[in-house]
Formats: sequence, C-alpha cells, structure tokens
Amino acid sequence: MAIAEVTVIPIGTGSTSLSDYVAQMQKVLKTQKGITYELTSMSTIIEGSLDDVFTAIAALHEAPFLSGAKRVSTSVKIDDRRDKPSSSRQKLRSVADKLSGTGIGTRNVTELNPNPS
Repeated sequence: MAIAEVTVIPIGTGSTSLSDYVAQMQKVLKTQKGITYELTSMSTIIEGSLDDVFTAIAALHEAPFLSGAKRVSTSVKIDDRRDKPSSSRQKLRSVADKLSGTGIGTRNVTELNPNPS
C-alpha cells in the first residue's frame, strides 16, 4: 500500500484564506475509490494502491481550478513499502512503541508530544 502526503496550494485566489478550497478538496476525496485519507493541519494523507493514490492526487490538483483558482501548486511525498503491509497508523504506533520502551503501541499522536506549541 502507498502512503502519500499531499499539499495543494491554490494561487491567484484573491484571499489568503484557503479553507473553502480545502473543504472542497475533502469533498472530492470522498468520491475517490480505493483510498483512505486523513486531513491534517498542513496536508492530507492518502493511503491505497499506487494507482488509486495517483488518481486521487490528480483529482485534488484539479479541484481548485474548478473553484476558480488561476494557478495550483501541488507537493507530494510518497512512501510505497512493498516488503510488508504498512499504514500511517502502523508507522505512528512503531514510533510510540520505541518511545514507551514496551514494544506495545498504547500512545496516540498527541501523547508523543505532550506540550505542542
């Protein structure tokens, strides 16, 4: 399974606020088949087969144009592990296990950094 971190930045929107575009892109993701996704404060994480992930990324990139943006910049990072199953949750659990020293992931992401700024 591939895991992608995607950031789509509409340019030429006439406003510094992008939440309307982000909301529209989340609606676009709901229509995509074969993926799971999670919105974060800075990007969206998409998981699925590489083909399905690329299809979702293309749809995300196109969405701001359909909402009136004149230019779009999209950044993508992909982790495509094929030697064993992987997921965002599994990756976070692995780090939590190492931090706790127990080998059992019992912490959530906010517990990894109890004093976020």
